[in-house]
Amino acid sequence: MEEINLHIEVEINPTESLEKVKTAVTNVFGYMDFQVKPLRDAQLLIAEGNGKQSLVKFSELLRREHIRAAARTVFSRNVEKESINFCLNKQVAYVGHISFSNETSESPLGPIKVRIDCADPREIIEWLTSM
Repeated sequence: MEEINLHIEVEINPTESLEKVKTAVTNVFGYMDFQVKPLRDAQLLIAEGNGKQSLVKFSELLRREHIRAAARTVFSRNVEKESINFCLNKQVAYVGHISFSNETSESPLGPIKVRIDCADPREIIEWLTSM
């Protein structure tokens, strides 16, 4: 499989705990290095990962929760050239589950924005959602 780069961004509202938002990301993707950047009225948590191993925990969760078919649909709708973009519900991720969401409407505290960059998104989709 070719080179894979995982990029995650999560806006942290003033009412949220930085550590809890980190936990939400870690619960879905495993341990990652984080950066925090200031925003106007909030903070932006950024996490980066490289290689297939950065998606192993996410792939295992898709299988465990029996949502591979739904994930395949979401991923396929969100392929843009050499990337897959999607959002996850932050609150659901905090408790160790996956729930796909729209960028704004379904996640009152804001979503976890995920971008997977790779040369062949269809191959990554197949690997993530294979039975």
